[in-house]
Amino acid sequence: MRRALIALSLATAPVALIAACSPATEQVGDGSYDMAASRATIADVEMAPDTSYLSDEERQVVNLLIEASGYMDEIYLRQRGENLPELRAEIEASGDADTLDMFDRHFGPWDSVADNHPFHGDTEWPEGAGFYPADLTREEFDAYLEANPDQRDDLMSPYTVVRRDDEGGFVAIPYSVEYAEFLAPAAALLREAAEITTNASLKRFLTLRADSFLSDDYFESEMAWMDLEDTPIEIAIGPYEVYTDRLYGTKTAFESFVTLRNPDESAALDRYVGYLRDMEGNLPIDAAYHNFTRGFESPIAVADQVHGGGDNVPGVQTIAFNLPNDERVREAKGAKKVILSNVLGAKFDMILDPIADVVLAEEQAALVSRRYMQLFTLFHELSHSLGPGSITVEGRETTVNEELREQYSALEESKADVMGIYNLLYMMERGELPAAEKSELLATYFAGLFRSMRFGIEEAHGKGAAAQYGFLLDYGAFAWDEDAGVFVVDEARLESGITELLRTELMLQATGDYEGTIAFFEQYAQLDEHAEAAIAGMDSIPVDIRPLYPDEI
Repeated sequence: MRRALIALSLATAPVALIAACSPATEQVGDGSYDMAASRATIADVEMAPDTSYLSDEERQVVNLLIEASGYMDEIYLRQRGENLPELRAEIEASGDADTLDMFDRHFGPWDSVADNHPFHGDTEWPEGAGFYPADLTREEFDAYLEANPDQRDDLMSPYTVVRRDDEGGFVAIPYSVEYAEFLAPAAALLREAAEITTNASLKRFLTLRADSFLSDDYFESEMAWMDLEDTPIEIAIGPYEVYTDRLYGTKTAFESFVTLRNPDESAALDRYVGYLRDMEGNLPIDAAYHNFTRGFESPIAVADQVHGGGDNVPGVQTIAFNLPNDERVREAKGAKKVILSNVLGAKFDMILDPIADVVLAEEQAALVSRRYMQLFTLFHELSHSLGPGSITVEGRETTVNEELREQYSALEESKADVMGIYNLLYMMERGELPAAEKSELLATYFAGLFRSMRFGIEEAHGKGAAAQYGFLLDYGAFAWDEDAGVFVVDEARLESGITELLRTELMLQATGDYEGTIAFFEQYAQLDEHAEAAIAGMDSIPVDIRPLYPDEI
């Protein structure tokens, strides 16, 4: 069904396509919980970040970055699905307001004012989105790559799209060519901002990133981004995450985060970076698999988001990011962790805190806290920089991402969750956090699994959370109280279960075990009747927020 959708011509009735993309409103046949009812409860939140302390120069730069973000919207729209702009234009021209509204609710109002986009996480769409031909299967492409190894690097590059050629083969088109009409003006805006700013590190990054847009070589600009300092402007803009590519998990999607750093909160959390090497050495796997080749600089920023673009706009709203993803940069410098404080705060108040009251016994629900949501978020992001990255499989130098392909994102998100909680417990052992707050930490973690699973267990974060739920359920880390209709966490079993789960996931990564990862998710990424009952009791709780940011500051 997914591959049939794009293949529909624009002459096909738009209503049929949208109906085909609409998920059911009941539990689906495989036992997974569907998000259709909850999707209607996306809560609009007016974001009004404090910008009063910015200088006129900084304000000009931020506004240019907001403008550049609009081009990330245009590119991501085409990466998400090639014919969405044309399809929406046809519906709009028809004058059918109801169908246009239905389209926007499912795919987002991607028009000239691309500012508010609804949840789209489980919308039916080709697994390869707009990165590959819509009818392409893994079997066909794997066979072609095996027969044409000289094309593999270009076709599998994170910065190319794949198209069929006239001779029955495939051709790789660089992003700089495919999206030239948007990347050229975006690059011009970055250069204009670079001319205005007097901050040397920001000037260097913006100039190099503008060059990257036109060359598809992002290494030097990623290195420069890691070195940003002495500026409140924390900007990430470019092709980063691979979640949209569900065929191979290789192609990067364009996005932007325009944020303003809080120096005091950033400094308060930055001390944990000093323990990254110790955290790596403390991982519950054989020392031969520990990864000390990555850099451990990993700067931390706590920031308020003031605008977003591209992959950052529709779908599940990001509360933190950990970039860059380039293993060469991570090995040289580590990765930067940015917590979006205003987005996280809104999600705690409107979603996680109410969820705790639904899923946990009263005394455990009362322990769930924003403080440990923020710390868990930080340690989740720190954990993306730990564990296997570049690996050797059967004598080949490769990476975890390359070996696990479309399974990588879900396993990496799950690993970061589990390692995050594991490392927070380690900080308590080290006396860096109060051991007396362990119950608060564990309750917050458990409630957070349900926040993620509500996104749908086919989405990377939701699938990773479901695998944690299934594994820890089998381990006896929690139990269902039939009388009260809530879960009761066994803290000792949860703590030891986290260690076993982390060991399992790390070894799947360390060995590049693709088939084992598939089997792991097939066994554990399932929701039982109690999880479904708990989620069904959350109808009045928003599944996510839709931040409304100003178009300029």
